[in-house]
This record gives sequence, structure tokens and C-alpha cells, in this order.
Amino acid sequence: MSAARLSTRARIGAYIALTKPRIIELLLVTTVPTMIVAERGIPSVWLMVCTVLGGTMAAGGANAVNMYVDRDIDRIMERTKGRPLVTGAMSPRAALTFAVALEAVAFVFLWTTVNLLSAVLAVAACLFYVFVYTLWLKRTSTRNIVIGGAAGAVPTLIGWSSVTGTLDWAPVILFAIIFYWTPPHFWALAIRYRDDYAAADVPMLPVVESLRRTSGRILAYTLLLWALTVAFSPVAGMGHLYLGSAIVLGGVFTWYAVRLLRMQDPQLSAQGGVATAEVEVRATAMRLFTWSITYITLLFGAMAVDQLLRSGW
Repeated sequence: MSAARLSTRARIGAYIALTKPRIIELLLVTTVPTMIVAERGIPSVWLMVCTVLGGTMAAGGANAVNMYVDRDIDRIMERTKGRPLVTGAMSPRAALTFAVALEAVAFVFLWTTVNLLSAVLAVAACLFYVFVYTLWLKRTSTRNIVIGGAAGAVPTLIGWSSVTGTLDWAPVILFAIIFYWTPPHFWALAIRYRDDYAAADVPMLPVVESLRRTSGRILAYTLLLWALTVAFSPVAGMGHLYLGSAIVLGGVFTWYAVRLLRMQDPQLSAQGGVATAEVEVRATAMRLFTWSITYITLLFGAMAVDQLLRSGW
């Protein structure tokens, strides 16, 4: 009896893992603050719950399809060997059925509880993530995460449209913020797992380009990101709290990016040895990756607090 319960618990855990909960957390961090900015205050609790729940199901369905498609390379990469389709916790057919069903439920749920525009945006993000990123770009182009990252930026559009029923320039800039945040965020992780991606023959930028060139790209995207976060302030009518936060947080992000780039200096590598330099670069890249998560959380948190204070909450 206990074995049966454990088996059921393990299966439930496998289905949850299939949706990549940690990625969904990042998507939701951007959705609720966007709704607060669109409302200029706190939207109805019911609307926030429905938007978050529908967005979670839509993102979870897309992530599950991604795992279904990538199960062959997940077996090769050390970072992904524990995923449910690799361990045999569930069959590929069960995973695909679950993914499609979850996506269909998400569309109907968002349509009936939020609005049609939000539902269409959620499903469009899923289709883009699956067909453009997973099936096309991921294994064929170094631009995979740059273009494919657009799917992860859609929750800002969903959050805005759930409140207003429309889109305008403010959510477009929020979309661009996440779009330009994604490459430095993911390339930093890819530097750490460079060997994994090389073994799986996935052309992530750090695999096919030098670490110096990759670090230069990270810095370039970080500077574009910083400029967009500042530009969002006048476009969306944000206050001093948000603007100050955007400037300071962007400055810290840029400092991490510059530090990573400076570590590619040949003289520094010569002083410590190639092996030591490689270890230090990967450690610095992971610090940048960790900060990128903190950064986006604090930035959107400041955005929400700014609007709540200005609305008298």
C-alpha cells in the first residue's frame, strides 16, 4: 500500500517536473507586476489568480512539449539526466498527451475567465516556443536563445492585456526588456554547461564562439537592457522609485558583465593558467546568472511598488 502511494507520489512529481516549475516562477514574476502597472493599483484578486493560473498552465504545457522533443539530448547532458522522460518516470506518449491537454485547458480557461486576447497570446507563445525555438532554432542556430526568448517575454503582454484588454507601447517595452534580458541570462548559464551543450551538439553561443566573444555579446545585450528599463519610465509614467531602481540594478548587472569580459584578458589567463582561468570564468558566469534572476525579480518588484505607492496603497 505504501509502495503504491509512493508510486503515485512519484508520478505526480514527474508531471510537475515536466512543466519546469522554476522557469514558470520567473515568468510569473513578470506577470503580476505588469498587471499592477496596467491597473495603476491592485487589480481584482480574481483576475490576478485566473491570469496567473492560466499562464502557469500555458507555460507548463509548452515546457512539457519541450521536454518531449528534447528527450534525446536530455539523456546526454548531465544537467538534464534527472528529467522524467530520461529516468522513465513516464512515457513520451503520456508526456505529450499531458502537454497538449494542459495547453488546451489553459486556452479555454484564459478565454472564459480573463479575455480572448490573453488566451491567444498564451497559446501563441507556446507555439512559438515549440515550433520556432525547440524544433527549429535550438539545434541549428547560435541565435536560438535570442529569437526563442521571445516566448518567455509574452507573459508581460498577457499581464497587460488581462487588465486592459488591449496592448500599447508600455507592454511592448516590457516585452523588449525580457527579450534582451534572456540572452545574457541564458548565455551565462550556457558558459557553465558549455561541455554539456557541446556533447549534445546544441550550438549555444559559448559552444561555437570563444568565451571572449560570448562575454562581449553578454555585455552588449546588458547595455541594451539597461537602456530599455530606463526608457520604460517615461513611456509608462513611472515614478522616481522605479527609475532609481532601474539605474542601480542595471549598473550592477553591467558590472557583472564587464567583470566576465575582463576575465577573458589573455594576460590574466597566462598568470593563472588555462585550467584555473576556465574555472574562474565559469564561476563568474554563474554569479552573473544568479544575479540576472535577482535582477529581474527586483526590477519588476520595484515597478509594482512604485505604482502602488503612487496610487496611495
